[in-house]
Amino acid sequence: MTELPSVDDVNQASQALGLGASAAELHGGLCGWLSAGGAPVREWPARVLADGNLPTPAEGDALARLLDASVAQLEDRDFAFELLLSDASDTAAQADALFTWARSFLGGFGLGSGQNRPALSEEGDEALTDLAKLAQASSEDFESGNDDDEDALAEIEEFIRVAVLLLHGDCVMAARHRQRLN
Repeated sequence: MTELPSVDDVNQASQALGLGASAAELHGGLCGWLSAGGAPVREWPARVLADGNLPTPAEGDALARLLDASVAQLEDRDFAFELLLSDASDTAAQADALFTWARSFLGGFGLGSGQNRPALSEEGDEALTDLAKLAQASSEDFESGNDDDEDALAEIEEFIRVAVLLLHGDCVMAARHRQRLN
């Protein structure tokens, strides 16, 4: 299963569990966790949101499907990975969701890597640095309806998508490859 659940389904599941996090926050944090080598476990919200008291999603609900689809997309050889952002057509709302996703990714990446920062390629290190810069951005720099801003957001989203796949490759796929060689 590689199709992500809808933004609305993830937001509703988040509210039902009392997580207080948007779909973009949850997906960004989950992808950061997984990309750093964090285990794809059912209780992922408690780990990604760093609160061991959070409930575990029910089997088959939107958050469980989000985990399954995210794992499948990150490992897809056809690079089918996509970001779960916002259904809003407003450029500022899209920008907010994108930068929130990036901030959450960094948090999840830090939690997933534990106390030791994973060994990254030069490109991976640069991608992580660039993601940190993007995470500091704001929707205030974007105007609704401005085609240039919409194009810029699309380019930023594509950069983030590729950066995530690169980091996942450095931390997860390369580690698996090294284990097979030993």
